[in-house]
Amino acid sequence: MVGAKPYRQGVGVALINAYGCVFVAQRIDTKSPAWQMPQGGINKGEKPHEAALRELHEEIGTNKAEIIAATRSWLRYDLPKDLQTSAWKGKYSGQEQKWFLMKFMGTDNDINIATAQPEFSAWKWLPFEHLPNVIVSFKKRIYEQVLREFGDRVATFTNNPEPNTQQ
Repeated sequence: MVGAKPYRQGVGVALINAYGCVFVAQRIDTKSPAWQMPQGGINKGEKPHEAALRELHEEIGTNKAEIIAATRSWLRYDLPKDLQTSAWKGKYSGQEQKWFLMKFMGTDNDINIATAQPEFSAWKWLPFEHLPNVIVSFKKRIYEQVLREFGDRVATFTNNPEPNTQQ
């Protein structure tokens, strides 16, 4: 399409704890519920897996994680029209992301969302299959794709009884 804006290349992280629950955090810049997994852009010269570990550290204060898998392809979402003019200075239609499944190797005490440039106001561990129920509508399709692609692997983490998932 002539004049169409490009997609911003980025990464996303499905960080799974020992109980098979996924890390989600509430965006600090919205009043309505807007939970998401860590994600962000890829810097020039950076490989996607490097960007994923960097974003994890920048957003939640730790990158104590082991990469287990990556999505087979890049997953794409469009921003709603009202956000296309404000997000990323209006340069992009949405994002094209490579997602990584990571096993969390730290403890809850390692997580600190009060980072230098905080993006989140709260966080919790959530059963992986509940992801599509808490995400903003325009990212729901991507989260469903992540769930389908990583679901079988996450199921192998769930041998332990589930902890309190509220933080």
